Amino acid sequence: MNTATLSLIEHQFPIEGMTCASCVGRVEKALKAVAGVKAVSVNLATERATVNAAPSTTGASLVAAVQKAGYSVGTESTEDGIGVPSKSKGEPWWPVALAAALSLPLVLPMLAMLFGTEWTVNGWMQLALATPVQFWLGARFYRAGWKAVRAGAGNMDLLVALGTSAGYGLSVYLLFKHAEHGTPHLYFEASAVIVTLVLLGKWLESRAKRQTTAAIAALNALKPEVARVRTPSGDLDVPMARVKVGDTVVIRPGERIPVDGVITIGSSQVDESLITGESLPVAKHAGDKVTGGAVNAEGLLLVETTAVGAESTLSRIVRMVESAQAKKAPIQRIVDRVSAVFVPVVLVIAALTLLGWGLATGHWEQAILNAVAVLVIACPCALGLATPTAIMAGTGVAARQGILIKDAEALEVAHRIDTVAFDKTGTLTEGKPTLVAAVAATGHDDKLLPWSAAIQAGSEHPLARAVMNAAEQAGLALLSAAKVSAVPGRGMSAEVQGRALRLGSPRYMQELGVDTSVLAEPARKLQDDGRTVSWLADVTESPALVGMLAFGDAPKASAINAIRSLQALGIRTVMVTGDNLGSALAVGSVLGIDHIEAEVLPADKAAIVNRLKDGGRSVAMVGDGINDAPALASADVGIAMSTGTDVAMHAAGITLMRGDPALVADAIDISRRTYRKIRQNLFWAFAYNVIGIPLAAAGLLNPVVAGAAMALSSVSVVSNALLLRAWHRRG
Repeated sequence: MNTATLSLIEHQFPIEGMTCASCVGRVEKALKAVAGVKAVSVNLATERATVNAAPSTTGASLVAAVQKAGYSVGTESTEDGIGVPSKSKGEPWWPVALAAALSLPLVLPMLAMLFGTEWTVNGWMQLALATPVQFWLGARFYRAGWKAVRAGAGNMDLLVALGTSAGYGLSVYLLFKHAEHGTPHLYFEASAVIVTLVLLGKWLESRAKRQTTAAIAALNALKPEVARVRTPSGDLDVPMARVKVGDTVVIRPGERIPVDGVITIGSSQVDESLITGESLPVAKHAGDKVTGGAVNAEGLLLVETTAVGAESTLSRIVRMVESAQAKKAPIQRIVDRVSAVFVPVVLVIAALTLLGWGLATGHWEQAILNAVAVLVIACPCALGLATPTAIMAGTGVAARQGILIKDAEALEVAHRIDTVAFDKTGTLTEGKPTLVAAVAATGHDDKLLPWSAAIQAGSEHPLARAVMNAAEQAGLALLSAAKVSAVPGRGMSAEVQGRALRLGSPRYMQELGVDTSVLAEPARKLQDDGRTVSWLADVTESPALVGMLAFGDAPKASAINAIRSLQALGIRTVMVTGDNLGSALAVGSVLGIDHIEAEVLPADKAAIVNRLKDGGRSVAMVGDGINDAPALASADVGIAMSTGTDVAMHAAGITLMRGDPALVADAIDISRRTYRKIRQNLFWAFAYNVIGIPLAAAGLLNPVVAGAAMALSSVSVVSNALLLRAWHRRG
């Protein structure tokens, strides 16, 4: 079988030793060259690679490719040969402190000159202070730079190693050449301070990057290590790894719920804020579902476990956030193309600067210093960090609000959304309709509700549940139904008491040739009041009307504000529903929807989304049902309610962890602010180089200042991204 026809396997693993955007490009190129690899994404901020490859591609072959490129994978190995992240706490602080202590005496004479005092440190003392900074504390640049050279590429470390070595070597040459005439003017402080500043920048950058992963750390912290399991011999504290589906777990007041499950005994208020973003505790009773990681606020609960470990909601949330942070946004491709040629171009510019100044002025010392400044100011750290740090911060703040973004592309694309299409039932309305009227045709008063209940006894559709509740309240005995089947987009068919029955929409009745005119007037009045109407017909001999059922479904309390928030963002709102026009208009007018598409078959929802896109609109589709999945997949961005079906959530790029339509505006607002940060970061990352390199080549930039600017560029980009963590809902 051709490997192209096989399902791809995703590998995720950490890459150690990357320092800039050029490193990312080299690792990606090495992994793409492995047989069977179809797609590669390497993220500098998370220091992780995501590889989609054929099943025949082994973890060992991926590891070998990374190592051949001059990098390493993880620190521990798993069964497939792929490493897992180390428990590193980031860059250590002591090399920075020691480098600063050794460099300070070299800089003091420069500082003293600002106050009119002239003194100098003995040249041999300068050599003694600068050497350990250059070759011990700065050894990392030589190691990584040499690996880059061996791999036939360049990176930040190579630029730093070349630049500082040139400054150090020039100083050693001058020291030995002019030592007998006193202490010559040396440049040890330039190379030592540059190494110190780069180390400081990497340390600050490491600290800031760890803050961008705070959302995942907070979610992981919600996982209890043990659960109290009820057994025949009593309650036992059991490690989570040993808890199984079906176990009964005891949760006391104030404890964190360790598993996904269903409450069998007890009631309580449960705080789900860190999972769903819901600020208020939620009342839970026997039969209700609970999610691992939530906090039981009040009563004692007995919960039957339905999911543990990797299958739990919390674990899936963590995987989704990690996946979004590991993958690249489309705009990152521009950076990748630039970084692929960046270091070679800088090396050429540095060489031209050296030769130009040297040949034009004959002052080779100054020529070397200017070339050093070019090499140092050009380090492309900021370019590699500009996009992923903003994506990490944006997905993190979204997760805290109960908005799960499946991939970076969804986050980036969402900023362009100018039209949001909503499903009605369960999305804008509560999704818990009640039967408000049952009007029978003449001679069928005692058949309408019993027959309708029999047809829908096995259905989970909200309207079916409303019928069953009404039948139960009326004390009706449930009749048996045979040959029950759903007619997509129309209704249901079945045989009850030997009669061939059809239950469904006005369109279905029209197709069957059922005359509904006898109840047309009461149906119209109910529809004008916003009710959804279904019809029951007996088609055993000839199509005959049995009666009409009318359902009411109240809009969600937050739906009006949700629509207003979207309109405040300049976004057009559309409601796409299979309900009748009267019901759709009633709900739409209350909520202030801009445009309504009613009586739409499930298969046609995607066509409406595509029609909006063909009209030049950038469309987000919001839904929660199986019938919304095609439309969610067709939209530029699909947004699913987690209160709906798994199918809808798989088809969507964004999942809302609670059924609050106001989160749609929040998701788009977060996307817009994240994209703004990406553009700001890329502007500053490019600006540092576009402005700095010509200044350095022109001799207007001291190497020490260049080193400070380079370190500042990385820190400023990460810090700017971290400002997203202060996001709050407008108004």
